[in-house]
Order: sequence, then C-alpha cells, then structure tokens
Amino acid sequence: MTDTAFHTVFGSLDNFKKGGVEITSGSARHYAFSNVFEVASKSAPYEKVVAGKNLEYVIEVLRTEGMSPWYACAHDEFAIQMDGEVRIEFIKLEHPPTSGRGTVNAGTQPDGRNMGHVVLRKGHQALLPAGCAYRFSASKPGVALVQTVLGELSVEKWADICLH
Repeated sequence: MTDTAFHTVFGSLDNFKKGGVEITSGSARHYAFSNVFEVASKSAPYEKVVAGKNLEYVIEVLRTEGMSPWYACAHDEFAIQMDGEVRIEFIKLEHPPTSGRGTVNAGTQPDGRNMGHVVLRKGHQALLPAGCAYRFSASKPGVALVQTVLGELSVEKWADICLH
C-alpha cells in the first residue's frame, strides 16, 4: 500500500508542461518523460520527428495541420491522435512498397483503389496498413504519434528535444 496518490494530466498542443524525469523511488513506474506537445509545437506540419526509439522501432511526433503528403510503408504502422482531430484517407496500392524500412513518400496521387477514411479524435488509434497509401488532413493544429520503423522520412532532433 502506498500513501502517494497519482494524478494523470493529459496535455494538449495549447496547454502542456515540459516533461522531465522525477526520481521518486527505485521503481520504474515512478519515472516519466513527456514532451510530445512541445515537440509538435516546434515542428512543421507532418514533419516526422522521432521522440522515442527502441532499436529500429520509433515513435514519431506529427503536428497534424492542413494536408499531408501521401505516405506508404512495407509494414504496418499505428497512429494515435493525442490532440485535435485528423482525417486519414487510404488507398490500396497497385504497386506497394515491398522493401525498405520506415515510411516513404507515395507520390502526388498514388495508383490504387480508394479504401475510404477514418477520423481520429483525442485518444483514438488507427492502423496504417502495409501496402496502402495514406494521408492526413486536419483543419486545426493537432498532435499524432506514429509507431513505425526508422526510415528516410524520420527526423532525429535529439539535441533540440532533450537539451532545450
């Protein structure tokens, strides 16, 4: 039993507090680091800024604002909307990427069959399936996290994220 009460505060692009590490005991559950809203506030729309990395796997922060380029990937990816609302359109590609790692640009108008769309709001998650092109659109700025593999479009800004 513990005397400490934990209170979770969910931030937003307009209201966040820079994360840090607070050492309160030897238990890993007492460590926290959260700066996705700060990263998004300093990013260009749909810049894929790496905020977490485990071997080749990454969590990218995206500022969802306006229309993104079309993206595709040879493996499944996942997106979770942390703030705001975003629409994701999908196309089943005629010629999907079969090699390479991470997200690639899928061109201005990918060839394939329209698969529809999903709308994500704060806390919603979507699969970005392998072999499909997808693009985001948002009428107001928001924040998404994308779980993927480090690739050519991934932007690593560790000095900016960790030191400022």
